[in-house]
Amino acid sequence: MKIFIDEVYYAVESVGEGEPLICLHGFTGDGSTWDDLKDQLSGKLRVITIDCLGHGESDIPSDYHRYSIEKCAHDLNRIVEELHLASVNILGYSMGGRLALTFAVLFPEKVKRLILESSSPGLKSEDERSSRQIADEKLSQILLNDGIEAFVDYWEDIALFSSQKKLPAEKQQKIRDQRLNCNPLGLANSLRGMGTGAQPSWWDSLENLQMPVLLLAGELDEKFCLLNEEMKKRLPNAVFHKISECGHALHVEHSTKFGKMIEEFLLTT
Repeated sequence: MKIFIDEVYYAVESVGEGEPLICLHGFTGDGSTWDDLKDQLSGKLRVITIDCLGHGESDIPSDYHRYSIEKCAHDLNRIVEELHLASVNILGYSMGGRLALTFAVLFPEKVKRLILESSSPGLKSEDERSSRQIADEKLSQILLNDGIEAFVDYWEDIALFSSQKKLPAEKQQKIRDQRLNCNPLGLANSLRGMGTGAQPSWWDSLENLQMPVLLLAGELDEKFCLLNEEMKKRLPNAVFHKISECGHALHVEHSTKFGKMIEEFLLTT
């Protein structure tokens, strides 16, 4: 279905019945990245996937300011209202995790449980944010000047995704096809508007989040393991699980184990 929020359409899919779980994909993804999870959980939960702005079947505004993470969190709140949900469980991967956390900071009363996969509360200092914005603008220029295929060739070769080279060829091709299906302007504006350097730091807000939080990271993703260890110390009601033999995209690299952990957290916490 399409839901119209503040001059843009969002693509939303809902399967199953029961407790609602909203799933937010990462950069270069779309709602289909959660297909395995939907197969595992839709018999027990209502799984709702949303294509983030600039991705999948959602709209691609030309003004990158429309993609700001706070605006998108307000969009998400409107979507929750349109679906007539008083509160939700929310899962976010990487970029989607930053959006999920932003939603939890701005609308804590709407979040029953929060699950963050390979994500962070942003960068702590203005210098870090400025440096990241410069780096993300270079990526935006690759997208706009060289095209999506050149960008994907570069993107899938960065260290963050090195563990994905061990995946079966069919799964690697599915990930590549998903990335190639992205719109260059949508990705560029997503980087400019809701990239890690563009968003506020939520580090000082973590202590205010009282809902149960599940933090997940792969042991091969050392940067995010360290970030999540620090996040756990600041969150009042969080657990952190480090997944062995896994990198950044847990839901892709170990989908069955990932699904079981999500199910256990949602049904027993």
